[in-house]
Amino acid sequence: MKRILVTVLIASTISAFGQEHSRVIMPDKSAAVSSPYRMSKNYGKRIAVFGGSLSVNREAYAAKRIWADLLGAEVVTFGVGGAGFSKEQGYSIQRQVDSAGVFDIYVLWASTNDFNGNRECGTWQDYTVFDGYDPEKLSTQCGGINYCIKTILEKNPRAEIYFFTSLRFFSRDSGGNPFSTETNATGRTFADYVKGQKDCCLYYGIPVLDQFNLQGINRFNAHVFYLEDLLHMNEEGYRRIGAVQAAFLANGF
Repeated sequence: MKRILVTVLIASTISAFGQEHSRVIMPDKSAAVSSPYRMSKNYGKRIAVFGGSLSVNREAYAAKRIWADLLGAEVVTFGVGGAGFSKEQGYSIQRQVDSAGVFDIYVLWASTNDFNGNRECGTWQDYTVFDGYDPEKLSTQCGGINYCIKTILEKNPRAEIYFFTSLRFFSRDSGGNPFSTETNATGRTFADYVKGQKDCCLYYGIPVLDQFNLQGINRFNAHVFYLEDLLHMNEEGYRRIGAVQAAFLANGF
């Protein structure tokens, strides 16, 4: 009896884990009819999303609802709260990508977790041909990004990969001030991490949505678009950025 109970509990845990890390949004067909993106390259595609809490929390679905409806897209989220690109940061984005199947579009949504978790930023050369794909570099943010890009293209060489930089946060100066000299324990600023994200994508020719600079949120209006922790956006914040994300995803620029 105990063995049966343990088996049931394990199965329930695995089932819950799978549901937690693979959430699906389908388009509202009536809303899609009037979409300005019906003739875009990526209309009607399947989109996989990987990231931390900024990509998966309840409020984020306000943005992904916009994507689904405007792009006639099926949006599947693999993101996990606390995850970063470093293999050492939570249920890492590397692990999320490993677990995903074949999709038309893959969105790598950078979080704040590698910076706040004091994981090394690294450089665009981490885990590339320049270091012989050194597995030790998978512990850096940049090494993790390069691993994800390589792994996705091994799964599907025709895949469209799009990168969302980290959003700003306002619980510390470095999070919302690109000129801040405040660093984490590794001696790097948050702006350094955002630059590292863009450098990796530049090397591989991956289109980037520079959310850090296009978000349009600063210390004067953050209270309108963020939760009380000033780290995570509220639904209004996601609706603000969601339309920008949909326009980017429509054609990849």
